[in-house]
Amino acid sequence: MSIPNRTIKAIVFDVGKVLIQWDMRVLFAKLIRDPQELDWFLANVVTEDWHFEHDAGRELEDMLEEKKLQFPDYACQIDAYATRFLETIPGHIPGTHELVERLAARGVPLYALTNFAAPFWAEFQPTEPIFDHFREIVVSGQEKMAKPDPAIYALAEKRFGHAGHELLFIDDNPANVQSARDCGWNTHHFRDAKGLEIDLQKQGLLD
Repeated sequence: MSIPNRTIKAIVFDVGKVLIQWDMRVLFAKLIRDPQELDWFLANVVTEDWHFEHDAGRELEDMLEEKKLQFPDYACQIDAYATRFLETIPGHIPGTHELVERLAARGVPLYALTNFAAPFWAEFQPTEPIFDHFREIVVSGQEKMAKPDPAIYALAEKRFGHAGHELLFIDDNPANVQSARDCGWNTHHFRDAKGLEIDLQKQGLLD
């Protein structure tokens, strides 16, 4: 039988690719039918690196204006990034919402730390009742800093009221996991809900 980790007082979830699916291809495949053109568009126009700038707090209007000047033939698709973003979220990650429900039922304090643009978060959060279980959520776009910057982990500790060694952080991105670990947090590199469930049981956080 595993020995519970008594130092962990709370759990911090990432959102994208841990609680929810996120894939910009889902939206833009509706707008660009040719697969090769779609691949090129996602590699050169609306890229994940460009999207990260918005997650980190850059103003959307400035990003759109700049991008449409670079790629005027794709102005409509670039606008769709702003107006149809929720279509990049096709559903839940299988199993993780159930784990959140079980943890909440046990009274485990739950928090979230997510790279998410502020306007998109304001649009998305009300659609997901699961977030009612979270005591506090730190959103990169609101704070104008993003994972894996150590500063956002320090901010999260203050907001959550726990030192890093009291937190278990769950994230799919290896760089984010490593940064949290460097800040003294306990971590779980998320791959699927079953692996997370096993780890939570080993930590004594789930039956």
